[in-house]
Amino acid sequence: MMRHGPGADIDEPDLEISPPKDYAAGVPAVLVSLERAYEQMGVIRTAKTLTRLNQRHGFDCPGCAWPETPGHRKPAEFCENGAKAVAEEATLRTVTPAFFAEYSVDELATKTDYWLGQQGRLTRPMILRDGTDHYEPISWDDAYRVIADHLGALPSPDEAVFYTSGRTSNEAAFLYQLLIRSYGTNNMPDCSNMCHESSGTALNDSIGIGKGSVSVPDLEAADLILIAGQNPGTNHPRMLSTLEKAKANGARIIAINPLPEAGLKRFKDPQKVSGVVGRGVDMADEFLQIRLGGDMALFQGLGKLLFEAEDAAPGTVVDRAFVDAHCAGFDDYETHIRNVDLDTVLEASGLTLAQLRETTAELIASQRTVICWAMGLTQHTHAVATIGEAVNLLLARGMIGKRGAGVCPVRGHSNVQGDRTMGIWEKMPESFLAALDTEFGIGAPRKHGFDTVDSIRAMRDGQASVFIAMGGNFVSATPDTAATEIALRNCALTVQVSTKLNRSHAVHGRTALILPTLGRTDLDVQSSGRQQVSVEDSMSMVHLSRGRLTPVSEHLRSEVAIVCQLARTLFGPDHSVPWGRFEADYDRIRDAISRVVPGFEDYNTRVRQPDGFPLPHPPRDAREFHTETGRANFSVNELEWVPTPDGRLILQTMRSHDQYNTTIYGLDDRYRGVKGSRKVILVDPGDITDLGFRDGDLVDIVSEFTGVDGRLEERRVSNFRIVAYSTPKGNAAAYYPETNPLVPLDHVAKRSNTPASKAITVRLEAASVRDS
Repeated sequence: MMRHGPGADIDEPDLEISPPKDYAAGVPAVLVSLERAYEQMGVIRTAKTLTRLNQRHGFDCPGCAWPETPGHRKPAEFCENGAKAVAEEATLRTVTPAFFAEYSVDELATKTDYWLGQQGRLTRPMILRDGTDHYEPISWDDAYRVIADHLGALPSPDEAVFYTSGRTSNEAAFLYQLLIRSYGTNNMPDCSNMCHESSGTALNDSIGIGKGSVSVPDLEAADLILIAGQNPGTNHPRMLSTLEKAKANGARIIAINPLPEAGLKRFKDPQKVSGVVGRGVDMADEFLQIRLGGDMALFQGLGKLLFEAEDAAPGTVVDRAFVDAHCAGFDDYETHIRNVDLDTVLEASGLTLAQLRETTAELIASQRTVICWAMGLTQHTHAVATIGEAVNLLLARGMIGKRGAGVCPVRGHSNVQGDRTMGIWEKMPESFLAALDTEFGIGAPRKHGFDTVDSIRAMRDGQASVFIAMGGNFVSATPDTAATEIALRNCALTVQVSTKLNRSHAVHGRTALILPTLGRTDLDVQSSGRQQVSVEDSMSMVHLSRGRLTPVSEHLRSEVAIVCQLARTLFGPDHSVPWGRFEADYDRIRDAISRVVPGFEDYNTRVRQPDGFPLPHPPRDAREFHTETGRANFSVNELEWVPTPDGRLILQTMRSHDQYNTTIYGLDDRYRGVKGSRKVILVDPGDITDLGFRDGDLVDIVSEFTGVDGRLEERRVSNFRIVAYSTPKGNAAAYYPETNPLVPLDHVAKRSNTPASKAITVRLEAASVRDS
């Protein structure tokens, strides 16, 4: 047990600022990867893990969902942050019952996310009983009985909430949703609700499927790649290798982002000589430093200029053959976009007319265009409309269903897309629910359940009192930290199925359980022998993952086993679902999936192919659009953007380079030149002066929001250092989860209900109280 880990709260004088990097990866990435791996795992365990990471007979990275290149895997098929993710999971550090005897939950609640994560792997089921202040060991059977008793005592199944993290395998996710629906509710919030829900909503409207339409070979074959609201160098570093190949094939790349990101400036592939001793590859040909929330204005402005170019050279810009054969709503879109005011576009985007015209020329010259995006687009109040406008551009140019072109929403967690495919959604369609009923003889509920934001409201307001999380760190992942903590503390029972300690274990219901589970890297042996699980990457490829490491404790159980054993306790031995067979042999789970989920026919055979298999995507495969019109739909959207009030800033929350989602690997953001602290706010130098501050000042950040009753609400986080940085005027950036308290629960994207964490109105005040 690591009794006093490296996570003492940071003293602000430790902060060091250096110039931001102008490239990503290179030798420093290799050195950091090895340093973190050796520190956590030791030499032998490091060799066993990194050589199998993302390999055909190894395990899938527990970090991001970026796919491997079919047939062309490298000997080291991982990035710096992937190595960090594996090191965190395969660490030799352990959290034993003695740790919980030493630290009360009140003490744990004072620790940072970094400190908690550094303590190591959980080793035993633990319970915090009502009225006590220390977790204590509990047997697995007794833990299941506690859960079953609480669920059985609820007046309605809809008073229970079941959360899912994106790292859950296809097999575990399918069984988890089957348990939940057998119990009688669709309350299934998941991490998709907080990231790409806006993408799924917009894409379902426009092309009839909420997934991206491109593959890695498509990106490599593209003429033009627009990357909007995404930081590949930190969040999806292996994407840089794909972009490097695209550049070698002649592609041009346009980066659209409020912050200049190192990975979109230059990439030094450490597996190539040029990446070690040479300059590497220059990435973005153009950088559009857009204002926060200005992407919708940009896409509408580009649409207007495309029509102007079509007027000048009829028949050469708009792909009328594609539009006439496959699209609906074009005339309304054209009428609306022709009336867009370019002066408003320039004000909203912060760009120049010359930049818009140059980008329009790039779109016209390209015969194969891909638009990529991530949370920089999805976490705004007008996110769904913004993504709709991006798709409008592609449809007008005929860029769906052709090689080297299409939409590319870049997912985060390694199986977040697979979990949705497996049924982790509060609004699954009737066809899926009917197939479940037929296969298992259950009566799946049809009433839509709670998503993440609505689940917090329900627990806060006493409408739900049992919370069960299959992975993740709900408290640190969600907006409005105070509201989330109140919600969980209102519960009679909270259950966390986890590999490591996190803040959600310290923010608990009256009774709380911690159930330790196997990770991706761990060997999973059931009664029929060694098991393997499957995942779906960001481009709809399904492949196997095989853990090889001996688990750190004999008391760990797989997510599949936990679900099956809980189900038998909850439903009894005569339930219509064969839980025992599923636990014993995961092939039986995949057989059932093949009969329920379209595209998974002959699952066990196809997933054992060297690179797995692709799921069907009608727009990509056959230019078929399963929408209400039977066509791809243009959308018409009134222009929205985020002006900056006088004396205020618009803040975006973001990751550092030393974190993945809520997991904090360290306290440095190497690419941005921030070292030793996470409590910083990046502000334009001119704004710093205009607001009456100086670079390096210590401030409180206060968010301002109009509540549902029309009154001004405020939220505050204290003692953040101002760091002068290249941001658009009136915009600022800071790390989450430290700034999650500033995001109001009701500040969400229209229609998708995704927290709008990229557009928070804040003011800065001189720090009132120093951290102790």
